[in-house]
Amino acid sequence: MERVWWNGPLDVESLALDSVDAAARALGELTGDAGRFAPSAPATAAAFDSLGHLRVDGRMPRLFSPLSDFWPTRDGWVRTHGNYPHHARRMLAALQVDDVAAVFDPGADAGSVRDAAGVVGDALLRMTAADAERSIQAEGGIAAAVRSPDEWSATLMAQDLAGTPWLQITPAAAAGRPDEALWHQRPHSDRSTVRPLSGLRVLDFTRVIAGPIATRLLAALGAQVLRIDPPQLPDLLDQHIDAGFGKRSAYADLANPRDRAAVLRLVQSADVVVTGYRPGALRQFGLDEQSLLAARPELIVASLDAWGRSGPWGRLRGFDSIVQAASGIATIYGHDDGSGWRPGALPCQALDHATGYGVAAGIIELLARQAQSGLGGAVHLALARTAAELLARQSVDAPVSELDLPATRTMDSEFGPLAYTPPPLLVDGELLDYTAAPVPPGSSPLSWW
Repeated sequence: MERVWWNGPLDVESLALDSVDAAARALGELTGDAGRFAPSAPATAAAFDSLGHLRVDGRMPRLFSPLSDFWPTRDGWVRTHGNYPHHARRMLAALQVDDVAAVFDPGADAGSVRDAAGVVGDALLRMTAADAERSIQAEGGIAAAVRSPDEWSATLMAQDLAGTPWLQITPAAAAGRPDEALWHQRPHSDRSTVRPLSGLRVLDFTRVIAGPIATRLLAALGAQVLRIDPPQLPDLLDQHIDAGFGKRSAYADLANPRDRAAVLRLVQSADVVVTGYRPGALRQFGLDEQSLLAARPELIVASLDAWGRSGPWGRLRGFDSIVQAASGIATIYGHDDGSGWRPGALPCQALDHATGYGVAAGIIELLARQAQSGLGGAVHLALARTAAELLARQSVDAPVSELDLPATRTMDSEFGPLAYTPPPLLVDGELLDYTAAPVPPGSSPLSWW
């Protein structure tokens, strides 16, 4: 198997391959046939940049907002994330900047966008990196000062994560309903097929990349995945399309009693619930890990977040790029751009993708255990813990391979023709493919099918 293709200072390749291999090994345990499933190096390289390879009716996706960038400050650098308008507005409020309408206008000319971004840059140049981080976070925006690995290791947040495993799996304390109610006992469950999760019911409360990548793989393996989003905060459309293969999509406002009741009815017949909100954010709706497992110990509940469940940043929002900046990865990938040193980024959003495949692996591992014990349990991963996993992997001395990436595949959809990369998993020596095209956000009923 090809070993090095991105050729950077960290061994991103091994993180990518190991995360997909974790899912493959869990599938072998579930089906009792370890030889059927394996990662494909070329498909893994492509899948870890699936959004970059996606084409929607021939159009390339828009990847980052002008407000998602590295910015010099008075004493260093800060990374901000403004892809979502509500996060961008909170950041602008923290910086006391309001003359930037062009960054919210997809039709604005490049000069207007540059001028608007320049106003943000000027504001940040007047602040220290630490002050910018604190001010934006306090307003509910998303930012992190660019730290070195040693500076990150000295923080209470990094120290809190240091004692936790990358993939945390906790079996439920007691069995729930009788075996015949469990997925593996239902007639339509056939683990010998190319889609061994056939009939598995998955409620997907995740957004952005990591969580939707996990549930996209479950859908490719045969699961019924119903993604649920708040109607007032839809995901970015291109991200929704990229991670939506094989899923259905519904809207539910959990603050609305009728919607909440419909969601809780779905929970009663679900096999897996996956959440990607900040720790504690879903507790008021009874959708946190503790509430779900107390009501149904046979359920499998997977959760992921940016910073972990405790520590000083445990309740903060975060994204792959922000974790790269805070943890020291952006410093390691820093470079001279001709005007001086600036932070850099990984060749793909590897923290998101590796975390997503780790979530899928944990769910499948618990399904394998459930077939023996009748118990459900919990799976948890954090982007910052995945960053620690990567930081421990220095680049290897091996020849750089020019990978022959798998050809993009095509599928008709309601968005127009889609060109996409297949999943990174080989089943019986053949690359897996998705079962159906993505559907428009909120176009499905709150029901199983």
